[in-house]
Amino acid sequence: MSLDSKVPEGPLTEKWSKHLQDIKLVAPNNKRKYEVIVVGTGLAGGAAAASFAEMGYNVRSFCIQDSARRAHSIAAQGGINAAKNYPNDGDSIWRLFYDTIKGGDYRSREANVYRLAQVSNEIIDQAVAQGVPFAREYGGQLANRSFGGAQVSRTFYAKGQTGQQLLLGAYQAMMRQVHKGNIKYHPRHEMLELVVIDGQAKGIITRDLVSGELKRWEADAVVLATGGYGNVFYLSTNAKNSNVTAAWRAHKKGAYFANPCYVQVHPTCIPVSGDYQSKLTLMSESLRNDGRVWVPKKKGDKRHPNDIPDEERYYYLEERYPSFGNLVPRDVASRNAKNVCDDGYGVGETGLAVYLDFRDAIKRDGKEAVEARYGNLFEMYENIAGDNPYKQPMRIYPAVHYTMGGLWVDYNLMSNIPGLFVAGEANFSDHGANRLGASALMQGLSDGYFVLPYTIGNYLADQAPGKRYGTDHGAFVEAENEAQGQIDKLLNVNGDRTIIDFHRSLGKIVWDKIGIARNEEDLKSAIEEIRELREEFWQNVKVPGDKNNYNKYLEFAGRVADFFELAELMAEDALNRDESAGCHLREEHQTEEGEALRNDEDYSFVAAWEYGGVNGKLEETLHKENLEFEFVELKQRSYK
Repeated sequence: MSLDSKVPEGPLTEKWSKHLQDIKLVAPNNKRKYEVIVVGTGLAGGAAAASFAEMGYNVRSFCIQDSARRAHSIAAQGGINAAKNYPNDGDSIWRLFYDTIKGGDYRSREANVYRLAQVSNEIIDQAVAQGVPFAREYGGQLANRSFGGAQVSRTFYAKGQTGQQLLLGAYQAMMRQVHKGNIKYHPRHEMLELVVIDGQAKGIITRDLVSGELKRWEADAVVLATGGYGNVFYLSTNAKNSNVTAAWRAHKKGAYFANPCYVQVHPTCIPVSGDYQSKLTLMSESLRNDGRVWVPKKKGDKRHPNDIPDEERYYYLEERYPSFGNLVPRDVASRNAKNVCDDGYGVGETGLAVYLDFRDAIKRDGKEAVEARYGNLFEMYENIAGDNPYKQPMRIYPAVHYTMGGLWVDYNLMSNIPGLFVAGEANFSDHGANRLGASALMQGLSDGYFVLPYTIGNYLADQAPGKRYGTDHGAFVEAENEAQGQIDKLLNVNGDRTIIDFHRSLGKIVWDKIGIARNEEDLKSAIEEIRELREEFWQNVKVPGDKNNYNKYLEFAGRVADFFELAELMAEDALNRDESAGCHLREEHQTEEGEALRNDEDYSFVAAWEYGGVNGKLEETLHKENLEFEFVELKQRSYK
């Protein structure tokens, strides 16, 4: 089955403006008759909720944290892209669009990516108006720095706290509407089920994470902005609360899950130090502006890095990719780090690390200048690693960071279930097979501030205002019973093995066999191992406590249960995609130089999977959206 992306006709540069002219509108006096649910309060969810309420809709906002400010968007450090061309170095909307398409290895939808580049400049203006303290040049103009995959400086930043500052801007806009009564705000509520009536999304079931009570919520449309699924790997840069449950439960209600195998591994993370770790720490990609990546030329060289002279250092990114150097995209940098470590050139006690060295930047610009750019990041590294990066190189290694896959959406950001919209990292739409750095914040705010406020009206205009089914409708009863059944099932297993132990074991399978590189044998093995471990989980997991109060064990057990099902689909998707593209490197398909080798003839499509049951016949549930490139030329990606 082919999917209709609903991309408007006409020239690429005019699609969004034409769509805005043709889009259906809801009259101001009718907007107050509609209820919209927004799940998630990160950049996409917070911006969407604030925008809907400002427009006059009645909004309910849900988050699993005790405060909307704890959304994982707050952890994004390095910056946000926009095509303002302040440095006058040749940037443009078209160049930002092309860099993003190329960075995603030509596996994203042209029209969505161009729209993202178009509205990027409006995001910066919005954020400045909200008081976001972007860094500025001496003359007062906003400063820019470079990120991977681009040869221009287009990344706006607030030291190493850009996500935090942008989130506070969206949070303030949202809380303004909460205090005006236009948003009803529900922290510490987790969405467990989507309610579908007559084929349309009409509400959700949540669990109050403090009291344990299941609750029914009705609305005219539902927006999921619940982030990515990187925690399926157990060790990732994601906050431990980050999960896939809301998206996965919607998937089980009929929403297609697109490209689950596209998982970004970030090259600039603090290496694993022991089995006791529950997460990894990201060091911002912005550090690669001034930090030089290298390993010793001699295998097993245990000398202090400062004692190794330049002629005995292998600056592998600079040598292999002279045009981009240390600012190659994340998938390229991650694979190269893995390769030099696999070949025996890695550093540190485990040999699974490379150096990120600021010696030359400090010598060139002075310590104060480097400190002004990265001070809080250097402090964070020293607190965790115990080494002073002003005096010796950082040690870094790739770690799971971001997921490009997610629920399938059309040009309007609506899933294949009418009335269910998906925004930010929870959808698949803009990044293809690899996300360029500083584009996550751009997409989240683009979706929330400048796309959904228009496209949701296009849907609601066709819905009778004020029509209600009532939460006693059979679909609500059935959905609540399904949520309760899952909870009871988890609590009744009463086995001997902890949730964390199962999650750690699952993460090892997924990292080893669906990680930086994949192959057919390992993927088939992963599917079998995941199924066996999942079966043991349901027979032997220990979930302490009960359902009628605050119970973190129960929360995490439900999320790990969903990760088990997702992990199998990730492996099936990776096995089905018999090519290499961006972060999805099938070892069978590489160039002589070890770069990803695409197969555009057979795999230039979005793989959108329909839920087919646990251990289902997945080949019968694959729907394809063919990717057509009218405005860019498909060619082998090169950063040399």
